[in-house]
Amino acid sequence: MPVLLADDEGLVRSGFKVLLDVEDDITVVGEATNGAEAVERARATRPDVVLMDIRMPKLDGIQATAQITGMAGLERVRTLVLTTYDTDAYVFDALQAGASGFMLKDAGPAELLHAIRVVAAGEALLAPRITRRLISQFTARRTVSQVAEDRLAVLTERERKVLALVGQGLSNQEIGAELHLSPATARTHVSRAMAKLGARDRPQLVVIAYRTGLVSPDG
Repeated sequence: MPVLLADDEGLVRSGFKVLLDVEDDITVVGEATNGAEAVERARATRPDVVLMDIRMPKLDGIQATAQITGMAGLERVRTLVLTTYDTDAYVFDALQAGASGFMLKDAGPAELLHAIRVVAAGEALLAPRITRRLISQFTARRTVSQVAEDRLAVLTERERKVLALVGQGLSNQEIGAELHLSPATARTHVSRAMAKLGARDRPQLVVIAYRTGLVSPDG
């Protein structure tokens, strides 16, 4: 699994590289010291995952993520964003830019490796410890769209329920258990909701769930 490291701090990149290089299924294929380099390296190496810092010179991690996710030929590249939790006010924007998940910079090695593998497999890393709280925090400052009902009108009642559960950070297995469905059926409903709403991936479904008011920032 090829991984690209994007962080302006050399010690951080070195630490990640040491950790990842000993894994049999992970290979560090490049490093970038700013967002512009991250875009260039992603185009050149086509990694499965970009481990992306938010705060970098020249081009920040959000702008770099948006460019990578919108670039032809890089549709399969996933971005795992690094955040310092309470101090980063950009997480919601990163989701909109196409980030597939978030990791805390002080996460342990096992957490980081798990996150990379989850994102590489095409799933979203929506860990309740960070993403749900941050999304709630920053979407609470935004006005719910007046066209929310019109946007959700394309969904069936079951798909609305599934979207609400996705917004709460539940996995397909957890959604299935909640609605008495098999995980495969839950995944199908998630995929249909994604297609109907024009969402690129699961994190963007979370954004829609909050922005339309289907999920409350307080719960």
